[in-house]
Amino acid sequence: MKNSFLINDRIYLRPVEPEDLDIMYVMENDPAFWDISCLTVPYSRYILKEYIENSQSDMYADKQIRLMIIRRDDEVTLGTIDITDYAPLHGRGAVGIGLLEPYRGMGYAADALALLCEYAFEFLRFKQLYAHIPADNEASLKLFAGNGFEQSGLLKSWLVSGQSYKDVVIMQRIV
Repeated sequence: MKNSFLINDRIYLRPVEPEDLDIMYVMENDPAFWDISCLTVPYSRYILKEYIENSQSDMYADKQIRLMIIRRDDEVTLGTIDITDYAPLHGRGAVGIGLLEPYRGMGYAADALALLCEYAFEFLRFKQLYAHIPADNEASLKLFAGNGFEQSGLLKSWLVSGQSYKDVVIMQRIV
């Protein structure tokens, strides 16, 4: 087993800290993420502060974990990556990732996803990770496929987007 997880030469992943409140507020309230998150109202700073204070950063207690993606050379927060819907009996969880706009297309999401997968499979001993990705989100489909995820299903008209509905691809990585 590796001596360290959640770190490579460019980034590291760490639990949410109180000083992350402002970045989380921006990300959670960005309408670009609302279709995927099923958010129907903006989050208040109060609600996010409560989430940060009450999270144990323990997969087994919280049934989820949110990690901040941090660039190593300057400690800039690039985004977040999550495992949610953790089902211990079945050894699976859902992956979500979001990068702030200026850091997209630079390979940081691929680094973060690779680190999260390594942690989940090698340390937490997950059997599988999965993601629901809008069928028209080619960048995310490529990201997950590049990290060993395979398409296992299609959910028709799953997400509302403006005045229409989008299909969602189910991607899985099973070890």
